[in-house]
Amino acid sequence: MSALLEFDAVSKRFSKRLDVIERFARTLGAKVSEHTVHAVDHVSFAVNEREVVGLVGESGCGKSTLGRVACGLYAPSDGVVRYRGQSVAHVNGARRPIQMIFQDPFASLNPRMRVAQIIGEAPRVHGLIDAKQIEDYVAELLKRVGLDPGYVRRYPHQFSGGQRARIGIARALAVKPEFLVCDEAVAALDVSIQAQVLNLFMDLRDQFQLTYLFISHDLGVVRHLSDRVVVMYLGRVVEIAATEALFAAPNHPYTQALLTEVPRIDRKRRAFVPIKGEIPSPLAPPAGCHFHPRCPHAMPRCSAEVPALREIAPARWSACHLNDVRKDPLQ
Repeated sequence: MSALLEFDAVSKRFSKRLDVIERFARTLGAKVSEHTVHAVDHVSFAVNEREVVGLVGESGCGKSTLGRVACGLYAPSDGVVRYRGQSVAHVNGARRPIQMIFQDPFASLNPRMRVAQIIGEAPRVHGLIDAKQIEDYVAELLKRVGLDPGYVRRYPHQFSGGQRARIGIARALAVKPEFLVCDEAVAALDVSIQAQVLNLFMDLRDQFQLTYLFISHDLGVVRHLSDRVVVMYLGRVVEIAATEALFAAPNHPYTQALLTEVPRIDRKRRAFVPIKGEIPSPLAPPAGCHFHPRCPHAMPRCSAEVPALREIAPARWSACHLNDVRKDPLQ
């Protein structure tokens, strides 16, 4: 398969400049400095055409920020995101090939607009349809996502959470994209509704030849939906592998800790043991391997040297110094 979207050493930092009072306080000798959040730190991987890649990690690891960088909502601080070999910043045309489905299906919909406007505005602006075609075009999209075409005149508050999620999907599909970034797209839904929406994603993948970057903290959902999994920790990618290979034999200590706590029916009367410690602040991430303060296998080298993300087996990558001392990284 050919790479559709590539992240090449992508970093994203957010800086808060000092306000007037803080600058005045600094002139008086106060120890005040600008704050910089290292949200994404030199991330490199590719998403192949027609593939579903799951992006997982704890809250605050930079998953959503990376998704927004992918679709151009944020410009990378360093590195480049390429779509079909061309920088995302320069991808132009009558439509946007990369679209995003947001986590909160209510907050991402304008409460003052009807469904016809919410879904039909972008294709009209990009010249895919004219104003007279909006309602018919939107009605067809609603049918594709499992909603009654008669809902085109309704407002977002008149729908349930699952229905609003489907409207968000229809809005993303309206400009005929090839790549969808799904940011916790089912996290706010009940479990029964989640299953319906996940099945819809798979049906739409086949109908529209779509490629997904599926961002989630729910490893069960990712295992069901994804072809490959990318694991992030504090802004860095720590492991990449095919889904079943990752769940069968995780390599990185962080991935191992995540998968150990996934609920399973065959585990009975097992005490929950969370990963020790808390995620360090992205304002001041640890030196070396970001995970070393919480890692049970940490060595002196881990606090001084950043582990490279390298291929440890065919189609498997991991960023851990333990792989240099293990005879078989997958054991």
